[in-house]
Amino acid sequence: MADAISVSGPISGTDRTLSFETGKLAQLADGAVVGRIGDTVLLATAVAARSVREGTDFFPLTVDIEERAYAAGKIPGSFFRREGKSSDQAILTCRLIDRPLRPSFPSGFRNEVHVVGTIIGADQVNPHDVLAINASSAALMLSGIPFDGPIGAVRVAYSVDGTWIPHPTFAEGDAATFELVVAGRALDETAETDIAIMMVEAGGTERSWEYYEAGAPKVTEEVLAEGLEAAKTWIRESILLQRQLVAETIAAHGPIEPLEFTTQIDYTEDIWARVQAVGTDLIAKANLVTAKADRNAALDGAGKEIQAALADEFEGRAGEIKAAIRSLTKKLVRKRIVEDGLRVDGRGTADIRPLSAEIDLLPTAHGSALFQRGETQVLNVTTLGMPRMAQMLDTITPVDSKRYMHHYNFPPFSTGETGFMRGPKRREIGHGLLAERALLPVVPSAEEFPYTLRVVSDVLASNGSTSMASVCGSTLSLMAAGVPLKAAVAGIAMGLVYDEGTYVTLTDILGSEDAFGDMDFKVAGTAEAVTALQLDTKIAGLPADVLAKALLQAKEARLTILGVMAGAIAEPRDHVANSAPKIVSMEIPIDKIGEVIGPKGKVINTLQQETGADIAVDDDGMVGTVTIGAKDGNAVEEARRRISLILDPPTADVGAVYAGKVVNITKFGAFVNVLPGRDGLLHISKLSSLADGKRINNVEDVLTLGQPIEVRVDDIDPQGKVSLSLASAPAGTADSSSGGSGGGGGDRDRDRGGRDRDRGGDRGDRGDRGERNRDSGPSSAASPAANGVPSFEDAFEAELVSELGDLGPGAVEAESRSSSGGDRRPPRGRSRRR
Repeated sequence: MADAISVSGPISGTDRTLSFETGKLAQLADGAVVGRIGDTVLLATAVAARSVREGTDFFPLTVDIEERAYAAGKIPGSFFRREGKSSDQAILTCRLIDRPLRPSFPSGFRNEVHVVGTIIGADQVNPHDVLAINASSAALMLSGIPFDGPIGAVRVAYSVDGTWIPHPTFAEGDAATFELVVAGRALDETAETDIAIMMVEAGGTERSWEYYEAGAPKVTEEVLAEGLEAAKTWIRESILLQRQLVAETIAAHGPIEPLEFTTQIDYTEDIWARVQAVGTDLIAKANLVTAKADRNAALDGAGKEIQAALADEFEGRAGEIKAAIRSLTKKLVRKRIVEDGLRVDGRGTADIRPLSAEIDLLPTAHGSALFQRGETQVLNVTTLGMPRMAQMLDTITPVDSKRYMHHYNFPPFSTGETGFMRGPKRREIGHGLLAERALLPVVPSAEEFPYTLRVVSDVLASNGSTSMASVCGSTLSLMAAGVPLKAAVAGIAMGLVYDEGTYVTLTDILGSEDAFGDMDFKVAGTAEAVTALQLDTKIAGLPADVLAKALLQAKEARLTILGVMAGAIAEPRDHVANSAPKIVSMEIPIDKIGEVIGPKGKVINTLQQETGADIAVDDDGMVGTVTIGAKDGNAVEEARRRISLILDPPTADVGAVYAGKVVNITKFGAFVNVLPGRDGLLHISKLSSLADGKRINNVEDVLTLGQPIEVRVDDIDPQGKVSLSLASAPAGTADSSSGGSGGGGGDRDRDRGGRDRDRGGDRGDRGDRGERNRDSGPSSAASPAANGVPSFEDAFEAELVSELGDLGPGAVEAESRSSSGGDRRPPRGRSRRR
């Protein structure tokens, strides 16, 4: 096995190190690097095809992330018990890697490149996504594939005391208000070189607003600019470490052999010159049309006219002519923006297209809204569900569920095209997660609003920044659904054109400006703080002052949009829709959980059947939580009332008659529910009157489960056990066929003392207490001992011993407590949802 080459360096400001290793694993890949932070380890590989696939007119870069469950010591939770399709988090990581890498390959390079990151160690402390960017860059640097790297990346978290923490752990991220992932490249080879920002992905945390309300500084545009500047320190550290790895590899094995490739050209200079001469005026005129459909039709007409004019001159080269026409269109659009400050739809650089917002479009939805900006139109629908509807995540990170989900759909008709609809693609998943990240900081906690929330954004028409339209529309639909958001959130997409040394920032970009421009910069936030950010560039990076200006320009647009949204709905409704489930949540002592659930879920299942409410019970190890939901608010209130009675049950009165119901049948009698949370024992010895005075051998012969029956309370022992008799029998008398009352009201202390004396133990003092209890009890005349009849516990113990042998001291006490609904609490830490 070849010797591995390893380099490592400290991550400044932390007690951890970043390390890269090559030469040991995946030796047949063009480049392979094992990256590590803490005990999080991944293998990044890079491989390129040796030739260009025929007909390829784009750069085919593919990035995959393979999350291995064994990395976290888990077995996959799927039916097949093996990894299936990529998780949403894995897809987001693929996009994080792709975005800074793609602009770093030379123009005209069309060989297929495949970058794979395999997570082989996940310590549940250090995230692997940023490590994957750095390791992928290092693998490309060693591969010989033409790559203008290295690319460095870092995640920084903004703490509650206003400092930026590099490479935060999962716990540090949860305790922060904002997280920022930044990737960039060095502008030269020196150690103190400046860093050009290439990619940014950022968002607030789930508890951001809680921290803000507690006094933490809010993340404004100025704070973000500081964070981008601070991130350069750790990006530089990664870049220097990658360069060290390359240098040591070359020293050990010689120069890295570069991949031989042929630069692909879309058209030759002669075709470009003729297309410019023939088509400049035609395309410039077509670009003056402001409506997208009409402009596209005009551009198509101009293109056909140019192709017809040059068809004979360049016979058989229609593809090159078409590519040259596209390049000319791009050049003219950019020139008009830079020189005249005018865009393809006639707007100025900072102008926003016409805005509109409305709510309550769908009568059956819990919340719905339609948001439109120019020709971009998105329908947003909110659905509220019970807590058990939260999404369970089968990942290698500590995050195992989420209660707020945002899903984004982009059908082909939204751009006036045909196509296949076979589930969400990576772009749709990425846009949905971006919108989710933008709204997550303002979503109320489960304690404040105990619902699971799902928002769906259906793009109905697209001409630029549908993801930010989804943010705006989703805010409206959530407020219309009665979700008490902390603040309204709006989003805007910014663009950039860089030409002849001039940077021009564009507000609210169109689809063509995204395609022809140099930056796609999405910013979402409230009136006071930024909640999410996404930046991609097509150039070598952006200066910090250009980004700062774009942030401020985006804020002005965001405030304008928030004003329009407030015209549709200014604040969340104070109630949920009639079609939405009504949910209440209540805390209960953890030792009462068993009583609410009952043996084998009998109590909670009965409550759900009889009230029609959906009831879930859970605990955090310290306190229990009961969540009750139903579409009918009366059902919720009835279930809550019954649970309150279980928690604080009313007291039965000796001698009182109750209309009860048989809830359990045993060999020795029936348990009858007389009050909420109060069951009593109707002993078999008291049932003969139901069989015309004959002796009862089986309780089932005269009683059935669920049967209503009137009973009288004969006795309540010091432990709260209730002894019952039939209401039709004379009060204070025993059943003539048996001569005793039996039942659950027997004197436990007396019986326990008697058993202990039989075993030779000195329990005379307990026997004395039993006598005192018997003398002072309210129904001592009817007690089993007073009539010479064995108590319920003794009779039951004798029956068990005859079948199972001696159960030892306390066995009957434990069994009778279980049968009578005593301590039913299930094992701590397990889910109690039903």
